[in-house]
Formats: sequence, structure tokens, C-alpha cells
Amino acid sequence: MKNNLYALKLLFKLSPGIVYCRGFRRIIGYAEWLFYSAFFMRYIVYAYENNESYGKIVLFLGIVGTVFAFVTVYKNFNDGYATPVCTTIVNKKLNSILFKKALNVDLRCFENSDFYNKYTLAMQDADTRLIETVDVFWGMIFGFIATIAAFSFVFSIDKWAVLFVIFPILGNFIFNVQLGKIEFKRNEDMAYHNRKIAYVNRVMYMTEYAKEMRLTSALSLMKKRYGEALSGIGEVVAKYHLKGAIMHWLRCSFTFSFIFEGVMLYGAYRSIVSKTLSLSEYAVIIELMVSTSWILIGFCDSCMTGYKNGLFIQNLKNFMEHEPEIPEDYDGIPADEGIKTLEFRNVSFSYGEENVLENISFTLEGSKTYALVGYNGAGKSTLIKLLMRFYDPTEGEILLNGRNIKEYNLASYRRLWATAFQDHMIFSATVKENVLMRDCKESSLDDDERVISALKMAGVYDKVSSLPKGIETMLTKEFDEDGALLSGGEFQKIVVARAFATDSCGCIFDEPSSALDPIAECNLFDNILANGENKTMLFVSHRLSSVKNADCVFLLADKNLAECGSHDELMKLNGLYAEMYNKQAVNYLAVSENDWKTISEAKGKTGRIKTPAGESTQGGAC
Repeated sequence: MKNNLYALKLLFKLSPGIVYCRGFRRIIGYAEWLFYSAFFMRYIVYAYENNESYGKIVLFLGIVGTVFAFVTVYKNFNDGYATPVCTTIVNKKLNSILFKKALNVDLRCFENSDFYNKYTLAMQDADTRLIETVDVFWGMIFGFIATIAAFSFVFSIDKWAVLFVIFPILGNFIFNVQLGKIEFKRNEDMAYHNRKIAYVNRVMYMTEYAKEMRLTSALSLMKKRYGEALSGIGEVVAKYHLKGAIMHWLRCSFTFSFIFEGVMLYGAYRSIVSKTLSLSEYAVIIELMVSTSWILIGFCDSCMTGYKNGLFIQNLKNFMEHEPEIPEDYDGIPADEGIKTLEFRNVSFSYGEENVLENISFTLEGSKTYALVGYNGAGKSTLIKLLMRFYDPTEGEILLNGRNIKEYNLASYRRLWATAFQDHMIFSATVKENVLMRDCKESSLDDDERVISALKMAGVYDKVSSLPKGIETMLTKEFDEDGALLSGGEFQKIVVARAFATDSCGCIFDEPSSALDPIAECNLFDNILANGENKTMLFVSHRLSSVKNADCVFLLADKNLAECGSHDELMKLNGLYAEMYNKQAVNYLAVSENDWKTISEAKGKTGRIKTPAGESTQGGAC
């Protein structure tokens, strides 16, 4: 009830109209049942028994018909117009709140599976579930009132007839609850097998698995998993079907059969045999028992649904009340002085109990170029996230121009940096919108020039200009059948172009060339360095050949800053960096310098090169 009250308050805040509409709709529904059962049928039969005039009966029917005609008009207006309009308002306002909250949630929350699961449950059909919860709330309130009223009407006619109401109470609140528990336990036991089936279904239609499914025998493996899941479901069904069938029979018998047939036999005896019950009272009792049973069923269903929705509302409530450690609207002094120095001072960071970085200290100076290298899992991406203040250090501090970055307004601090991450995402939007990362309906010629310049520096403008609509071409086919699907390297270049198009004091490139060939990588880094002449540049790269021109290279290893210095200094140090560089150099150089000299001379003389097999090929094909 506490969670359902929370939902009612939230919905009232979003749209008071829908709370009133749904509540009044429930009142009308119960009132119709009670009026028809307790008054209408009783009056008609009573009028027949007492030979009331035809005109009086017609007048009564006319009044009732007119009232119910207006009620029907209202219900159609409510269901066909008022509720859909209010639902749209709720959807818009609720999603606005949820989206704003989602953007304000700490990044680490999205990396926490428990929080993320609850977050997705809170977001999933939130407006529909919220309205359903309010329906349930009114169903419990007015269902209880209607049940008491129905009991009172029955008691006023025949106090012993009230005893028959015990049957639907037992059917709904005893056997139905037991049936619900059995179904819950059965569904819980089926969850593992259903997950298997869902996995196989995904594999069969997802693009990522298409090639393997056609080139291997993976289909037989999927069929086996599917068969195992079906067998498992069959075993679960066999385990619970007898108990479930018994409880279902008891629920239906007590809720419907015993009360309907019992009341009919009891009423028939009193009306025909003992003649202690009039025909009108008999008809009213029958109708009231039918209405009372359905009211009880609705009340019980509302209670059960209210319990289930209460769990959903708890997830929504937890999400809405979550207080982020680093809110996106974090305020402070504006960071508008540019980047003179950025210092990591004794910084450590851990994910839970796992230490990722320990006692890291270094300083970036403005208008210089820095490279961050290291093995996978060394903490390079984590360090970037700390710099961008997606996380705060577990220990130590990060200083911008001598001030802890916690003192700055978060938005203004992040605007100092243009970023391109390796786990980039392309949005279903135009090339221009993907570069500028905003709505470009009212863009200017300056915006077009900025986008084109950025695409050229990223080395992808020739490809974009060949598309049907150039920079106005929609990327992906999510919303446009004519949308462009580029290669992974081309998409990565567009992400890099975002950084080139951003007016900032610093640039961060996290593995900007991971999907590029060596020539494209070389050109990209030349452009990065040329674009960063007056900017503070920091780029992460596994390919050490691309960091040679950096002013300083930081090598992370074993959670610490193992080495730092220029490329030449680190090579002279002959430490871990030199070892990594030499190993990569061996892999890049398939032949020695003397071999390349011989090949060049052979190409110059004949224009053709002899392969080891003695075959002749055009120079350059190697």
C-alpha cells in the first residue's frame, strides 16, 4: 500500500486528470453493478408482482435509460479521449523525469548489474505500469466499499443468504492465493529454461551470429539447447500440474459454482416450498450474489496485482530517490580559465574491493601532447574516466590549475575537453548531427564548414561526400531504409571528427585508431598532432609507433605509473616501454632493412618483384 500510495502521488503530480478519470470510472462501474442488482431488478419484479401501471414502469425505464445513456457517453469520452490524452501527458512528463534522472546517475551505477537490472525494470513501460497501479489502488478502495454495500443489501433481504458469500471469500483469498503461490514457484523454476529458449531465439535472428550459424555446425548445438529447455519446462509442468489443477478446481468451485448454485437452490426453496421469499427478493438475491462474486473477484485481483505492482513501484521509487555521488548539475566555480596544468596527485581508485590504480602522480602542462600506454587492464580507460570526473578518486586528488576539480562546475569543466572514446557509439542521425552531437535543423553554414573540416582531418570526408546526401545522410537504417552503413573504421573516424569539431582547450583520444589500417592510423595521428598545436592533448594507444611524437609518454603497469618520458628517453631507459616497442616493431617489420633495399632496387629495374615461389608480381602488390 505504501508503494501504491507513492505511485498515486506521483501520478497526481504528473496529471491530476487521469487520477480523477480512472477513479470516477471505477466508481461508475461498481455503481452500475450495485444499481442493477439491488434496485433495478427488484423494482421491475416488484412492479410486476404488484400490478404497477405500464406507464409508470415505462417512465422508470426511460429515466434509467437516459441516465445510463449519459453514463455510456461519459465512459466512451473517458476511454476514447480523456484517458489517452492524459496517458500521453503522463508518458511525456514521466519519461522527461526518468531521462533526466538517468543522465544524472553515476556512471558506475550502469556498471553495477544489480542497479542496472532495477533501472531497466523502472524504465520498462513505466507510464503503463504507473497507470495500472493507480487502477489497482482505486480497485482496492472502491472494491472494498462495493463489497460491503453488496453484503448489506443481501443482509437486508435475507441475513442467512450472506453466509453464501463465504464461498467466494474462500475461493479468492484462500485457494486463489495458494494457486498464485504455485504459479509463482512454477514460473520461478521455469525461468532458467525460458532464458535458454530466449537465448536460442536471439541467436537465430541476430546479425552478429549469422556468419557463424552458416559456416559451422552451431545450429545443431542450438537445437540441443532448445530441446533441453523444452524438456526442462515439461518436467516443471509435471511437477506442479496436479497441485495447480486441484487449487484451480477449488477456486472456481468456491468462487462460482457453490455460491451461484447454492443461492439458486436456497432461494428456490424459500420462494417455492416455504413461500417465505418473494419473487422480487429472490431475483435480487440472485443478481446481488452474482455481482458480489464479481466484485470480490475484482477486489482480490486488485489486491494481487497491487502486490506485484508494488514490487515494480519499489524499483521505480529506488531509482527516483537515488542520490548520485557526482550529479550532472554539480555546481561550483566556472572552469573558464583554460588548461594551464592538470595534476594527478597520489590518486588511487578501486571498483568495490578491487584496486585498479594506486598512488598515481603526474602533471599535464597546457599546449603539450601526452600519450598513455600500457597492457590491457592496466587502468588507462579508468584514468580517463577519473580525468573527466565520471568517477572521483578513492584516494588523492586531481587538480586543474592548482584547484581540485571538485571545486569546478561539472559542466563547465567537461567543456574544456573534446573526447573520442574507443567504445564509441554512432547514433541514428545524420552525419552532421553525429559530428556536432546536437539537433541541426537550424544549423548555419559555419556549422557545415566545421563538420566538413573535421571530417577531412579525420580522413573520412571523401567517403561522406560520396554518400547520396553528403553530410545530411542518415547513418544506420534504424529510421531510414536509405541510411548509410559504414565500416567500423569509417564510423570510428566520424567519432574522431566529433573531437575535431569541438571548440575546447584539451582533447582526449582513447584508442582512436583501433579499427584503422596502418596508413590511415599514421595520417590520423598526424592530423591529431597538427590540430593540437595549441591544445593539451592526451591520447591512449596500444600501438606504440603512434606515440613517438608525443612530448611525454606515461606507461601504466601493475596499477602504477611505471615509466614516463619522451619516446627517445624511454627507449634509452631500455625498460618495459622499450621492450613493448621492440616487440611490436618486430611484428610490424616482416623483412629487414637490407631486404627492403633489395626489393626496392628490383622494383626499380624491372617493375616486378619475384616472390619466394618464383612468381612475378607487380611492384607494390606486396
